[in-house]
Amino acid sequence: MRFRRFLFCGLIVFVLNGLAPARAADRIAVVASFSILGDFAKEVAGARADVTTLVGPNGDVHMFTPTPADARKVAAAKVVIVNGLGLEGWLPRLVQASGGHAAIVVASGGVRLHRADGGDSHGAHHGEGSPDPHAWQSVANARIYVANIRDGLIVADPAGEAVYRANAAAYLSKLDALEREVRDAVERIPPERRKVISTHTAFGYFEAAYGVAFIAPQGVSTDSEPSARDIAMTVKQIRNAKIPAIFLENLSDERLIRQIAAESGARVGGTLYSDSLSDEKGDAPTYIAMVRHNIKALTSALAE
Repeated sequence: MRFRRFLFCGLIVFVLNGLAPARAADRIAVVASFSILGDFAKEVAGARADVTTLVGPNGDVHMFTPTPADARKVAAAKVVIVNGLGLEGWLPRLVQASGGHAAIVVASGGVRLHRADGGDSHGAHHGEGSPDPHAWQSVANARIYVANIRDGLIVADPAGEAVYRANAAAYLSKLDALEREVRDAVERIPPERRKVISTHTAFGYFEAAYGVAFIAPQGVSTDSEPSARDIAMTVKQIRNAKIPAIFLENLSDERLIRQIAAESGARVGGTLYSDSLSDEKGDAPTYIAMVRHNIKALTSALAE
């Protein structure tokens, strides 16, 4: 009887130790390529890891240029979390230059891919027909990201498995609730109004998952100043398709969108977050806050 009681108490101590906050000396260094992945990593790792990001809030992962300080971060990391799908074209050179030996976790592994259409700045970055890298815009895909990050952390730090599994399970439950919120919100938008103009095609996965069409302006490229003909084409497109709203993006120049809205009569529906979170004082400091902000902006503009 005493032996059983001793064994039971020992098991409790083992489990509690696995879930207890890690000492500073036990925490592992984790580097995420950009802010959305950094948020996922922090949710899964909790106090078990020190998580830093290379491209911070309101930063453009496409246009990022690494510095020697970034190479030092990667060199010191035990785990580097990346999106993959061609998003971080600068990353392989950075990892090589760092001389580090971090485990690379590709967060997008296993998602069902969409293809870039080549009709905007991302088409230029990734190539027409190449995989669209913005898979996190579907909450179901965000669940895949979190599971991949959890599994990658467990491989790199087996002693923290209990922490990573518990944290991931709690966060996945929040994502389940978020998915229901998004679907309920879209249901309140009349089907004929589920279409918008956005700065570039970063929302293909959102469109496929939830049925809101995101249309990039025809004839407008971010590589050069649009001509009067380009703008006229876009205004005609909006009128012909009866597109009710145009949206800014947090990383784009708003002047063009506001000019198109003024000439077409379409409403500027607000700002959407696509490739980056905001800082702590902004509207989208976390992934869940970002999705809630975006869906609120969409429903406010379209559900009328």
